[in-house]
Amino acid sequence: MKTLSVFAMFIGLGAMAFAQNGKSAGQDMKDAGNSTKSAAKKAGHTTKKETKHAAHATADAADKGANKVKDATK
Repeated sequence: MKTLSVFAMFIGLGAMAFAQNGKSAGQDMKDAGNSTKSAAKKAGHTTKKETKHAAHATADAADKGANKVKDATK
């Protein structure tokens, strides 16, 4: 019986936690949209940064290879 009352208490506390949110469904949708927008912008900036980094690393490696070939043919 004690286990049942403890379980009921946890269920009640969980229901109260949901009830105290205080946000409307519309505000939740706005918050979700803003979070999605922020995540997309962050992903885009990271992609741009990493693409530049990879391009510069490739160019540097190509220059090193060209210099090795030039030095070897002297």
